[in-house]
Amino acid sequence: MASILGISTLSGLGNSVAEHARRMEAGEHGLRQLTDLLGGSKYGVLKAGWIEDRSLLLSRKWAPASTLAVHCAREAIKDAGLKPSDLRDAAVIAGSSRGNAYLTEWPGRRPFKLMAASNSMHGEIASAVSIELGITGPWQTIASGCAASLDALGYAKMLIDSGMVKYTIVLGVELPLVPQIIKHYQQTGVLTTNEINDPYHPETAGFSPGEAGAALVLTSEDVEGSPKVSGYWCNSDADSPVGMPSDGKGLSKCLRQAVVSLSESSDKRISAICPHASGTLLHAQAEQAALHSALLPQSEMGEISLHPLKPFTGHSIGASGLLDTAILAYYMRSYLLPPNLAGLTARPEPFTLPDTTTSFKNASLLKIAVGMGGHNSVVSMEM
Repeated sequence: MASILGISTLSGLGNSVAEHARRMEAGEHGLRQLTDLLGGSKYGVLKAGWIEDRSLLLSRKWAPASTLAVHCAREAIKDAGLKPSDLRDAAVIAGSSRGNAYLTEWPGRRPFKLMAASNSMHGEIASAVSIELGITGPWQTIASGCAASLDALGYAKMLIDSGMVKYTIVLGVELPLVPQIIKHYQQTGVLTTNEINDPYHPETAGFSPGEAGAALVLTSEDVEGSPKVSGYWCNSDADSPVGMPSDGKGLSKCLRQAVVSLSESSDKRISAICPHASGTLLHAQAEQAALHSALLPQSEMGEISLHPLKPFTGHSIGASGLLDTAILAYYMRSYLLPPNLAGLTARPEPFTLPDTTTSFKNASLLKIAVGMGGHNSVVSMEM
């Protein structure tokens, strides 16, 4: 297992994970009309969540997503009580759907021409952290769509389990609120058209996009009181470049693998799930089918609480998996799970949607991420 030592988050909910928790417990979300960010753009009526302090995204040297990654890494290292020198040989693993693509004309930025090639690369996200913090271990940037940062977490766990490194810095960053990227999502038909901020509502019609950055510091040490990443599974649907099978068979298979593996290695029951819950109707139907197919046997042992977090933050695409995990880990430090936004559509038994914090002890939690192109990822966590 890998222990989570350090946590940082940045999104429309705030500049720290503590601020995220405070606003969630107050029943607030971070979605606003994009007019406030993009001015008179034709996409201004769309609701989205964005990072309020734009200075955190500006650097002449690094592109905006890379600058965000460096900030989040530093904050997570500080939260872990470590110095960059403690992590000299650590791995740096980043996840992002689009990296710095379409971000070259960033408002307020005057880039160096010399950095133009680097600034256009996905890999710059991880390399910037490596260079700025003097970390000489292996680095990698994963780009598996909306599952990218959860895959980064899984890959980081595998590096630790293999004995290759003692520490990993895991990053998830996404800045999708530029007209070119919004246009692509709109043309594909995945953006909300009715502003229903309830991913399992029978009339949900797409997601509200959001910017986000998150970082975790993992260690191979078994640290008392720290959340543990206990498992990682992934597979592919081999079905559609933009959707997923309506019966969720690929995700169901991935979840069943997790259930079987955990039953063989742990006596902790799966009592909670943080679903992908993107907001599209197809995904709602497929994910619910997968959850019931794979988790119904667990219902004999009690309820399973669902914790979809995108209604609070918007869908931060490739950063969403790690952003959700970071919020979960923050609550787990206190043996709790986060509340849901009030008023979400109730799920059939054995699933519940608590809108207050709930206790979490001697149990396992599954975090799900699904990437466009048919990629399914699941990570398990426990205390």
